[in-house]
Amino acid sequence: MIETNRPASVPAEDEPDLLRDQFKQLLRYRRLLGAGVGIGLLGGVYLGISTSDTYVATADIVLRAPTDDPFNPSLAPDKAINIGSERQVALSSSIANEAAKKLGVTAKDFAGLRSGLQVTNPPQTMVLRFTYTASSPKEAATRANAMTEAYLLKRQESLDVTRDKMVKGYQDQRDPVAKNLDELVRQINSMPAGTGRDAAYASKTDLQSKVNTLNGNIAKLQALDMSPGRVTSAATPPSDTDGPGLVMSLALGAAVGLALGLLAAWVRLVFDPAPRSEGDVARALRAPVLGYLPRPKTGGGPLLAAGEEDPRLAEEFRSVAFRLAYDSRFADRRRLLVVAPRGSSETAAAAAVNLAASFAETGKDVLLIEADLRTPVLASQLPTGVGRPRWSQAPGGASGDGAAHGDTDWPDGRQLVVDAGESGDFHLIPGEPVRNVARALTSPRATRLISEADSPNSTVVVLAPPVLSYADALALVDRVDGVLVVCDPRAVHRSDLSRIRELISGAGGTVLGAVLHAPLPGEKRGRGGKAKASSPAPAPASRPSAPQAQPLTRQPNQGQGQQGQQAHRQAEAEQHIPGDGTDTVALRTVRMGRR
Repeated sequence: MIETNRPASVPAEDEPDLLRDQFKQLLRYRRLLGAGVGIGLLGGVYLGISTSDTYVATADIVLRAPTDDPFNPSLAPDKAINIGSERQVALSSSIANEAAKKLGVTAKDFAGLRSGLQVTNPPQTMVLRFTYTASSPKEAATRANAMTEAYLLKRQESLDVTRDKMVKGYQDQRDPVAKNLDELVRQINSMPAGTGRDAAYASKTDLQSKVNTLNGNIAKLQALDMSPGRVTSAATPPSDTDGPGLVMSLALGAAVGLALGLLAAWVRLVFDPAPRSEGDVARALRAPVLGYLPRPKTGGGPLLAAGEEDPRLAEEFRSVAFRLAYDSRFADRRRLLVVAPRGSSETAAAAAVNLAASFAETGKDVLLIEADLRTPVLASQLPTGVGRPRWSQAPGGASGDGAAHGDTDWPDGRQLVVDAGESGDFHLIPGEPVRNVARALTSPRATRLISEADSPNSTVVVLAPPVLSYADALALVDRVDGVLVVCDPRAVHRSDLSRIRELISGAGGTVLGAVLHAPLPGEKRGRGGKAKASSPAPAPASRPSAPQAQPLTRQPNQGQGQQGQQAHRQAEAEQHIPGDGTDTVALRTVRMGRR
């Protein structure tokens, strides 16, 4: 039985989570939301104040067409009357002039008289609704009724003028014909009998018919009912103001302002090039987000998180190391490359150092290689001591490759031991400025250093410069098992993350994941500008004191082999019994990878 692989559809229960995530992203733009609500409240205040002293009166008129039989069902008033034209006539200056005469309004106030009038037509009706807005109830009702009467009067006059013109036109046509008819009658009376008289009688009949038709048309026009319409609802003084009130105006303004703010935030979100969520970072890199740093590593603080008052940073690094330990792409050989997108690599350096300390805490032999040969800083910022070189020692000493690479000064065999406190210690190959960075990174000595992860119980962490600033990291991608990207989502674009993935994939590497750093929701800013927790960390319970760190100037591997050093670290881990849960016990006992 063959099963076909079908793309899994998004479960219906995931849709509410997606909506909540999108809503949370909109809440990031609190300034836009606040500005929208503020504008809406100002508009609500203006609306409430401007309409607090305005009154509206309404009068309705039903229009009718002139007819000689108002009960004839075949008549269609909507065909005889253009309601749109009548509405424009009601708003014309001629109607306002007629109303001004009735109200006694001066020419100075004529513009104000017209501005308060509004004429509408309810759908599917022959009704014109006159709405007048004034500063007092009585004035609103008086002016609405005056406008209504002025319109009816003007319409009546217009209809009468039209009828009189038509009647006059028929009369002008009838009078010459009637005059010819009278003259023909006199001629017939004086004519003898015969064919001529018979022809005159025929002409008389035609003229008489024309006169009768014209008289009928005149009589029909004079019999028309010329009533222009009737008032179905006269305007009365309103009892309340027209506005919704100050409280309702504020509520309406706040709602409209919030909608505008959400719209502006949505537009800003659409055009925001920065990653909007953890899912954006994961989609751009095609790798999971392994952890969040509680606060960004900025200048002025130590690179090692172990021993700080707030243990959350160290615990987050331990969590990232734990997830990497169970990644099948990393657990076999344990070569890790740590890079930043661009700019300062101080956060990536902090991540590399603390991951090395976390791996050392599990009993691994960890080697941290500072492949940043342009701005090396680890040797000056870490508590280091001189240790016996034991990583990638070529026959004949550290300069075994000097003949082949005379212009390459790194790595020169110098190795330092970093004291990570309770986490133990690990070795550091510090970076040094060289003339040819690319040749130094691809030299056999650098390759042999990275290959030390093939040794049992060994882990190699490589720190490279920002991948979008220099191509140094790409020269190391094919020598490691995975790349860890450390970035600030607020300072990087989605296109940058996609480009990093394409560069690493094109160089033959794999992105294992990303580590993001941003302030925690419970953190606040102090006066000094550093993030501080909203509540103090709980005091640790009483527990046995940790072993004191040995001086870094001694040779830690003299007199004991690699197995002895591992046994010593295991004994220290078993003696340490945490009492407050601030240390990751599981990371001290787990064995990441194959021995």
